[in-house]
Amino acid sequence: MLVDVNNFYVSCERIFNPRLRDVPLLVLSNNDGCAVARSNEVKALGVKMGTPWFKIQDLARQHGIIAYSSNYTLYASMSDRAVTILRDICPDLEVYSIDESFLRVEKIALHYGGIEAMSHAIRDRMQRDLSLPVCCGCGPSKTLAKLANHLAKKNPEFNGVCDLNSLSKSERLRWMSRIDVGEVWGIGRRLAERLRVLNIRTVLDLRRADPKQMRAGFGVVMERTINELRGVSCLSLEEVEPPRKQIIVSRSFGRPVKALSELRESVSTYTARAAEKLRAQASIAAAVHVFIHTNPFKENMPQYSASKSIALANPSDDTRELIAAAQHALTALYRPGYAYKKSGIMLIGLSDKSIQQRSLFDDESQRSRSSQLMTAIDRLNRDYGRDTVTWGSAGIARHWSMRAENRSPRYTTRWSELPIVH
Repeated sequence: MLVDVNNFYVSCERIFNPRLRDVPLLVLSNNDGCAVARSNEVKALGVKMGTPWFKIQDLARQHGIIAYSSNYTLYASMSDRAVTILRDICPDLEVYSIDESFLRVEKIALHYGGIEAMSHAIRDRMQRDLSLPVCCGCGPSKTLAKLANHLAKKNPEFNGVCDLNSLSKSERLRWMSRIDVGEVWGIGRRLAERLRVLNIRTVLDLRRADPKQMRAGFGVVMERTINELRGVSCLSLEEVEPPRKQIIVSRSFGRPVKALSELRESVSTYTARAAEKLRAQASIAAAVHVFIHTNPFKENMPQYSASKSIALANPSDDTRELIAAAQHALTALYRPGYAYKKSGIMLIGLSDKSIQQRSLFDDESQRSRSSQLMTAIDRLNRDYGRDTVTWGSAGIARHWSMRAENRSPRYTTRWSELPIVH
């Protein structure tokens, strides 16, 4: 089963502000650039995902569209709460994205009286406990569960729940013949265009294609997709997320940045974020990669972009060592006279901390103190909120930070922003 929160960012904004319900609502990307989430009312007005905000301001005034800045802290918190509820219902779970989770339900559904009854129980509890609307799609494979969820979301007759297993074969094929091939999980826009050249236009067309022939032209992933559409499960449930092979943290600035001091603050901030993620998956990094660049869309301005990697003497997860390496790289990259738009860092050469190879001159006591310090800082920031303990080189004012001129309060994670009940 795939459980998907409808219009997740928009739904999160509506939880603590009921006045936003049934109102055309947009959530904007970093720096309030373009639409990354749209309510059904906005979708009905023809606004597409990724549309720049400045292009639809006339439409917004005409129809009363409200635009909110992204509140990723709130969204992550509500996602964690949703997953906690789903784990309570079904322990066999894979968190696929911030608003989607796969559940293995063939056995546990019996306790609810069947898959459809279990799906409605999930919908009712998510609505009761979190005020989040969800749709449930179920099938014998992940790809079919995705397809079922699409049907549940787009067709009111399913009432938010679609179990492909309960449909007759002729009904399943009829629905597949109505859905564009581009809606299949893993089939993007470019791949869909290539398939249409072969007269494969619908989900049913793809299901009927020869897996071996399609593998020769499109690779093994396409073969698996076709088999999954036929009900052969090729993708297992990943109950534990595999460690990432690299960690990237990057943001565009809220305004052009020229001073090296501000670039240093941004790089330190991003490195500290990346180090937290590194420790969360019990990994260490062998090198730090830093990049900066100007705004390529402002062709009338001088352009510059550069990147540099710094190898660590010993792989580490200590934020202090990672920041020092990142700052060393930034010093070599920086050129005065440019208005920088973005900076970022990447931790590379990741490996399991438990099997770290020590050098001959490694100080074990220092490593132990480093580990204790990082654990204490992570715990404080986890228990009392991000940046409760921060790094001096990351700055305080951070005037370069992203614009978020209309961000809602972080209701669930900041004491000063708790919802007030009158």
